[in-house]
Amino acid sequence: MPRAFPLPSAPPSALGLDQAHLSRLGTIVARHVADKRYPGGQLAVARNGSLAMTMSVGDARIEPRMPAADDTLWLVYSNTKVIVACAIWLLVEQGALRFADAIAAHVPEFAANGKGDITILQLLTHQAGFPGAVVPAAAWNDHARVRQIVSQFTLEWEPGSRVSYHGLSAHWVAAVLIEAVTGTDYRDFIRERIIEPLGLGDELFLGLPSAAQARTADMHDASPDGTRHTRRTEENNSHFQSAGVPAAGAYATARAMAAFYQMLAGQGTLGDVRLLSPRMVAYVTRNFTGDRVDDYVGMPMHRGLGPHLRGSTDTIRGLGTLASPRTFGHSGIGSSYCWADPDSGVSFAYLTNSRANDPWHGARLDIVSNCVHSAIDERMPSAARTIIKGEPR
Repeated sequence: MPRAFPLPSAPPSALGLDQAHLSRLGTIVARHVADKRYPGGQLAVARNGSLAMTMSVGDARIEPRMPAADDTLWLVYSNTKVIVACAIWLLVEQGALRFADAIAAHVPEFAANGKGDITILQLLTHQAGFPGAVVPAAAWNDHARVRQIVSQFTLEWEPGSRVSYHGLSAHWVAAVLIEAVTGTDYRDFIRERIIEPLGLGDELFLGLPSAAQARTADMHDASPDGTRHTRRTEENNSHFQSAGVPAAGAYATARAMAAFYQMLAGQGTLGDVRLLSPRMVAYVTRNFTGDRVDDYVGMPMHRGLGPHLRGSTDTIRGLGTLASPRTFGHSGIGSSYCWADPDSGVSFAYLTNSRANDPWHGARLDIVSNCVHSAIDERMPSAARTIIKGEPR
């Protein structure tokens, strides 16, 4: 029997959110689907521990047609990285790791090929020096083999000398590190220590069980004009879905991702569950790379230890031009964005099932995120502010 969702629903007005702006957001997303920009999508907006808006639109699958539903599971691609990073955060809080630790202190063979001094902080901020390294699909389910492969990664540049997005490589190393420290499959650790405690066991998966695969949206590639969609073979198969690729393999509903980010907006607490300390959340959402340009993205990304931040530069990916500088989140390649604004207590998840092309993709992310930022009544304090003031939640 489905479990109760951890976020209660509340009218937007009761949460200090303007209904007109949220309605405009819904209209924009519905128009995207009507214009065939993507087959289907789902979004969720939450504030201060309550869910203000959810919406599913269009089709999760085209052939055979399957309409998007509230329990549809969407591949969140690189939004996965923040969930995996969260496992590292927990291990640091337990005293099993330090962010300043060399990875080789816990995985000795990782020191091969000049990698002995790479720290966990460098790994999570995309400064490790091996952005193009690959773990082949044939090895995904053989975790002893994965450990061997990542230990033999070779450097492309000196660790710490550059910031360059490690699209797939860094989080395989993070997975190996989690397993080395815990003696547990990283997917099981994340489920037992993050997903289940937050009450998201029915709606967030890293390593999709066969029983849940029928609920997944198919992923597509968009044509150059964005109006035709080709079903991708790389992810729409049980091998990929069950593997739980740590950089890009999680499946979730939008409201589950909004709830995960509500926990972060709430200084590590969701409802009655305290997953992380406020100081841990504050630390991992600092800007560790300043205004240094990320070579892959071509602009400063203000990397935290998992998510990235809006900062105050003119441009930023996905979080919205209007975002508070402390707003943090992550993308899913050409398809999705999830974020939290600790200054307002708002979290947002926007998931689609086609990998759209730029410049349209970047523009639509700015538009949809700005709709949410515009809806925020700043006069209502966030839950985080309330805690800081010492008032009851």
